[in-house]
Amino acid sequence: MAKKALAGIVLLATAAVAISGCAGGGAGDADNTIDGEIKGDIKVLTWRTDLVQDGTYDRYVEEFEKKYPEVNVTIEAVTDYATEMQTRMSTTNYGDVLGIPTIQPDQFEQFLEPLGKTADFEDTYRFLPAASYDGTQYGIAWGGNANGVVYNKKVFEAAGVTELPTSEEEWLEALQKVKDNTDAIPLYTNYKGGWPLTQSFGNLGGVTDDADAPITLAEDPAPWTEGTDVYAIDSLLYESVAAGLTEDDPLTTDWEQSKVLIGTGEVAAMTLGSWAVSQMKAAAEDNGASADDIGFFAFPANVDGQQYAVIGGDYNLGVSKHSKAKAASWAFIRWIVGESDYTDVQGMVSTLKDDPLPESLTDFEAAGVELMEINPAPAGKEALLTETANEAQIDLYGPIYRQKLVDIARGAADGDKESYFAELNDKWGAAVESLKG
Repeated sequence: MAKKALAGIVLLATAAVAISGCAGGGAGDADNTIDGEIKGDIKVLTWRTDLVQDGTYDRYVEEFEKKYPEVNVTIEAVTDYATEMQTRMSTTNYGDVLGIPTIQPDQFEQFLEPLGKTADFEDTYRFLPAASYDGTQYGIAWGGNANGVVYNKKVFEAAGVTELPTSEEEWLEALQKVKDNTDAIPLYTNYKGGWPLTQSFGNLGGVTDDADAPITLAEDPAPWTEGTDVYAIDSLLYESVAAGLTEDDPLTTDWEQSKVLIGTGEVAAMTLGSWAVSQMKAAAEDNGASADDIGFFAFPANVDGQQYAVIGGDYNLGVSKHSKAKAASWAFIRWIVGESDYTDVQGMVSTLKDDPLPESLTDFEAAGVELMEINPAPAGKEALLTETANEAQIDLYGPIYRQKLVDIARGAADGDKESYFAELNDKWGAAVESLKG
């Protein structure tokens, strides 16, 4: 399953839960540091099962081992990565190189080898805050993404959509044209898969041009109120479903099939990160359509006419505290981030600041969309958003509350947008007050 699970991410932050397990330690040898000799056997755990199946990882291993002949790399693909890693992190069996799963930042030192001071990486790498704690860096993003909407240009053209939407009203008008003038499903939610519903949360901050949006949300007693980021993100989904502009039966959606559907023009749009563009283009070509039909535009919102798009890192790659070949593991991370063609091929934003933006974002540049990164949380507030979400019992980074939102919008659950947003505000406000102590 090829997907960008919002572990970095999605974005901006991850749902962090307490994981109990073996703390500290490592594997014995005093010379076994990230600055040691680059040799030994390493296991790389990956969520990108597709890259294992299509041979991409074989090529990467061959190229890396050619540069570092004293290293032997084994790749292990994990299908349900997020769930499986929750179990593995309570043991010492979580590989040498791993995509850092959903753990609290103050737990990084228990499970991961420190890579150095964050300040020493800032001139070279993007997307550092998600894997940084107390001035120490524990991971480097393999690549990054902009957040927005993947769409089929040919369908939009056939529908008579001549200008891309920059507001909720324009968005609904555009989708209605698709429904009225084509046979395509205007918006595909991927409800059943769950995780695709979380992708729009990566636009947090871009709606209102707030680089401190996670803290703004964490401290707002009523964030599901018009004028906020989360209100706009969830309202767009609700109103699209309520207007009948999504698939007829969300319980039967299929992620892999959705790539084919948008690639061949049976679906017009999906709210995803730019990471998905290359996959949809490939699906188009594999099914007799043109890759050029697939485009990407910013989330339909603006501040005084200016649109913003949040860019954030994918999974951060870290070195296990228990690795017996930490230098080799760290070398692999540096190589995959800085020397492989991964971000070029995937159409992702390079983690290296000096690299150009991918082709998938050229439309952003033409439209004058400004890219923005979310600021690091202030000291002592690194986990505040996840703590508030946990206290409120709202799976801010998960699909459950959004699936209920869809169910209400389609008439499969009681309530309406106003009543549900009020319920969310009540829970969130109580959590904000509780955490104030």
